[in-house]
Amino acid sequence: MRLTDILTADRVFVADPARSISSKREAIEQLSTLLATGTGKESSAICKLLSDREELQSTGIGDGVAIPHGSLDVLDGQTAAMLLCPGGVDFDSIDGRPARIVIGVVGPKRATGEHLRMLARISRLLRDGAFRDRLLSSPDSAAAFSVLRAEEDSRS
Repeated sequence: MRLTDILTADRVFVADPARSISSKREAIEQLSTLLATGTGKESSAICKLLSDREELQSTGIGDGVAIPHGSLDVLDGQTAAMLLCPGGVDFDSIDGRPARIVIGVVGPKRATGEHLRMLARISRLLRDGAFRDRLLSSPDSAAAFSVLRAEEDSRS
């Protein structure tokens, strides 16, 4: 399964540099709103899920990337949302650098293996600094989704 199988352009948010997302909490709230549109679940439940996960340990994996994630019994499949924050958001990342690409993933509890494979796939995709730069230079959500799709196509 590819990230573009569970992410749509309407669940990609490109922050305006003049009015960027300023905190981890704000990023999680924005992700929750986007994920709610893809799951049909309340954004407040998703926000609590992602926030509770962040309290256990930061999902900031370094290199300007964070992958907040979690599982709910009531979901039928995995869903993703992406925030591009050129100004960066303090995500308590392991390297101490702000997150500029934040991808949220929620899925059903019964599909733990699939969920972990998706998190690993996202991590591998975002190891490439040139790809991260192309994503971050996207002017809007449609362009960012196209960059992501082209990258996944080139790796198939």
